[in-house]
Amino acid sequence: MRYFGMLRSAFRSFSIYRGLPSSIYTLFLATVVNGVGIFVFPFMTLFLTEKLGLSGKAAGDFLFLAAFAYIPGILLGGKLADRFGRKRVMIVSQALSGLVFIPCGFLGSHPLVPWLLVLYQFFDGVTDPARTAMSTDLTVPENRQAAFSLIYLGHNLGFAFGPLIAGFLFERATRWMFWGNAAAILASLALVTAFIPETKPTELEVAESLAGDASDRAHEGGLLSALRSRTFLLVFTGLTALYGFVYAQHRFALPLQLRELFGDGGAPLYGTLMTLNAVLVIVFNAPIVAALRRFRPVVNVAFAGFLYLVGFGMIAFLRSPALFLVSTAIWTFGEIVNATNEQVYVANHTPLSHRGRFNSILPLVGVAGFAVSSPVTGRVIDRVGLRPAWLALGAVALVAACGLLALDRAERLSSARSGAGAGMPDEAPESLGKPGERTAGAE
Repeated sequence: MRYFGMLRSAFRSFSIYRGLPSSIYTLFLATVVNGVGIFVFPFMTLFLTEKLGLSGKAAGDFLFLAAFAYIPGILLGGKLADRFGRKRVMIVSQALSGLVFIPCGFLGSHPLVPWLLVLYQFFDGVTDPARTAMSTDLTVPENRQAAFSLIYLGHNLGFAFGPLIAGFLFERATRWMFWGNAAAILASLALVTAFIPETKPTELEVAESLAGDASDRAHEGGLLSALRSRTFLLVFTGLTALYGFVYAQHRFALPLQLRELFGDGGAPLYGTLMTLNAVLVIVFNAPIVAALRRFRPVVNVAFAGFLYLVGFGMIAFLRSPALFLVSTAIWTFGEIVNATNEQVYVANHTPLSHRGRFNSILPLVGVAGFAVSSPVTGRVIDRVGLRPAWLALGAVALVAACGLLALDRAERLSSARSGAGAGMPDEAPESLGKPGERTAGAE
């Protein structure tokens, strides 16, 4: 009976997803469909080397080029989303990203295929700021945590099945891996096109926001001026980039650690840990959000840092496979807390008038932390070994978490001095809800 009660309580936590705007449920479903169809990129290295016969160096160069092509795409997408609207940009750029895969299926092992995949990354970059800005437009601070959590859950649900299907297609029907990816992207886009209205704030809403004191009030200047006016947000983004630096090591240093400790048994154990990570994200996403939603997002993100400190830092001392399961559970809970609160804080502090552009600039800072992690940590491992590297990673998480707590205190003191109370989602004034209320009820 006790376990039945615990299970019932866990299911009850999914009630946080009730009452969201219908467009958010559409975005959730579109995210699941798109995630299930992520066939190509999990197997890109194998495709380039085994199917096209490229060397490891050449394959690595194309992967780097594809990642680099995302940068001009996301910068362009943010500007276009603020100027022409979220839905219009998504329809064009996401359709192009899906259509790119169709000729890949016909070309097979033609040398043109890698270049088309680079082009896909560019169009995917254009799409992302519009998609994120649309999610923000459709919500208000009071429901943003639940809404973003649901979309995050949708991504993980889709990705839990996508690579399994892709693995089957890669060996038996490679061309259908491309066509299936295209079909999923276009099906996801069809849902958005049919059921979600344009969400770009109107001129009247921007004017009303300028007259208020909300933390996401519009800004009259350009992008650089708007960035300078959001000091707390810039500091927050820099500190959470350190989280990306730490989290990246679940892909780099963790497999090395398992190989060093368990030899040939390291790879199967690593696969088990990654499966555990995916299952925990799906099962505990809603319960964790429900348990922590009464706290400010920045405090929750700081708590995620302490979970990273324990989860990754303890690896320096582990020798038992069972304890690696415990470690993975701890840092996965940190991942859930961070993922379901970081974007909420950013959305609550992004000017209503600059949502597209902010969602193109700020993610690049976080990606930078992730990108430099492996080269830097690899050099640390070469110099001092794996164990000190894990301790250093724990220290980085600790510094970031303490910095976020200090940021929260500074922000609360600033709000108290100004008497506005803005920037505190649990004390949000009524003006915060106006833009989101229009779009939420527009469908």
